[in-house]
Amino acid sequence: MSRPPLPPFTEESAIEKVRLAEDGWNSRDPAKVALAYTTDTRWRNRAEFVTSRDEAQAFLTRKWNRELDYRLIKELWAFTGNRIAVRYAYEYRDDSGQWFRAYGNENWEFAEDGLMRARHASINEHPIREEDRKFRWPLGRRPDNHPGLSQFGF
Repeated sequence: MSRPPLPPFTEESAIEKVRLAEDGWNSRDPAKVALAYTTDTRWRNRAEFVTSRDEAQAFLTRKWNRELDYRLIKELWAFTGNRIAVRYAYEYRDDSGQWFRAYGNENWEFAEDGLMRARHASINEHPIREEDRKFRWPLGRRPDNHPGLSQFGF
């Protein structure tokens, strides 16, 4: 199985890879998203460590069961060879109705087939009021004309 675009990345292909990752995560489909990772993928996500595609799928299932109405925007930060760095923000609410905005950075490393071999994430979040939300598109893929992180000043 291969997952284009493949490394080594150009600016154009890195931007495409980031948008495809954003679209996948906005689907909130753990089984689908997990297919973008190698079977032996390694993640660091806050204090949680994932060491396989199956663990990644379980992690994502738990995540989206807790983080309701999840909407994410990713933006390319840097790239070289088979590595991409992104920054991102996402909004969600918990089961009590409290909204949050999370900000983060990720470092990605890809195998030759375009599957992600390593994902290192650093994330901070804070509660926000519902009226302070910025990510208000219908659940699913962010519309192409919706502002990105830079337009929001995030």
